[in-house]
Amino acid sequence: MKVLVVNCGSSSVKYQLIDMENEELMAKGYLEKIGLPDSFLTHTVNGEKHKIEQVVKTHEEGMKLVLDQLTHPEYGVIKDLKEIDAIGHRILHGGEKLSDSVLITDEVVDIMKECIPLGPLHMPAQIKGIEACREVMGDIPMVAVFDTAFHQTLPKKAYLYALPYEYYEKYSIRKYGFHGTSHRFVAKRVAELMNKPAEDLKIITCHLGQGGSLCAVKGGKSVDTSMGFTPLAGIPMGSRSGDIDPSIIPFLMKKENLTPDEIDTILNKKSGKLGVSGISFDDRDIEKAAAEGNERAKLAIDTFVYQVIGYIGRFAAQMDGVDVITFAGGVGENGIEVREEICNSLSFLGIKIDKEKNNCRGKEVEISTPDSKVKVFVVPTNEELMIARDTAEIVK
Repeated sequence: MKVLVVNCGSSSVKYQLIDMENEELMAKGYLEKIGLPDSFLTHTVNGEKHKIEQVVKTHEEGMKLVLDQLTHPEYGVIKDLKEIDAIGHRILHGGEKLSDSVLITDEVVDIMKECIPLGPLHMPAQIKGIEACREVMGDIPMVAVFDTAFHQTLPKKAYLYALPYEYYEKYSIRKYGFHGTSHRFVAKRVAELMNKPAEDLKIITCHLGQGGSLCAVKGGKSVDTSMGFTPLAGIPMGSRSGDIDPSIIPFLMKKENLTPDEIDTILNKKSGKLGVSGISFDDRDIEKAAAEGNERAKLAIDTFVYQVIGYIGRFAAQMDGVDVITFAGGVGENGIEVREEICNSLSFLGIKIDKEKNNCRGKEVEISTPDSKVKVFVVPTNEELMIARDTAEIVK
């Protein structure tokens, strides 16, 4: 079975074609700037990149361009689109009604549309992606895999906010959590590496990238996570604030005469590491500036590390212990110094890091010493493979 994994943004399409017989990545690509005159697609086969510069006005046009690359006479990996057996879509939000991966029907799309207020930046584009695939591929089976699904096992005491209960009943205001597909993949994979059932482990997964979240996984299930009602909550991120005192919002709105949309932009796009450093939301730029003596760049890193440590300690307490901690995502997989700083501050848990093993980027490796009471692993995430697995299982 060949599965096409699609992840649509408001002006982009990321995709991978995976042969599920051996879980081989056949091709992948990234279409950027849909609707703009300088749109382009980067298509990769066997490490070789092909750049196609073409005006793409809509997601439907984008999907046609993507499929043209997969069947291209020179570097195509399939001869006919009929070789694609199913499409798996990464979807941000399933709300409370869609708590697991599901075959996409008109009813499912209607429920997803109800979730647009919960994910206004992502959901319209992802629904548009489903409609584009229907337009181009006809009745091919499609599966929705939700970022929120893995966290549907949170107990009510973990997901309920201490607001008037009527707001939960009326508007479904609660913690949902995100990055669920990544946390699920990493937790499953680290259990395999330890040769133990995930059901027997207490795991803290750290997905650290431009967006970042942590998850407490007990008995193979998510029991708490750092993101909340939206992906804004939790640790500081590239341009997102993470947790703040809620009273800051009306205070700033009054002082700066801001609209709700303007304060939302500040919290989501001008805060986090960008806001503190004043340099960039990209960790590479911030780390370079910090190494050159920029104090605010160093402060941005220190603030991030401090909050990650806090969530690890909190989740270890809530699970009454932890057996293994994992690092994934762009920062988690490549941030040698960040991993070391975090783990060195967790010595009270009996964590010991092997500096030589930790001196790696993007590799699957245990970085703790043999006598460390808590194991620590770097596990590069593979959300696309997780989506493809769910899609294949449901379609079969």
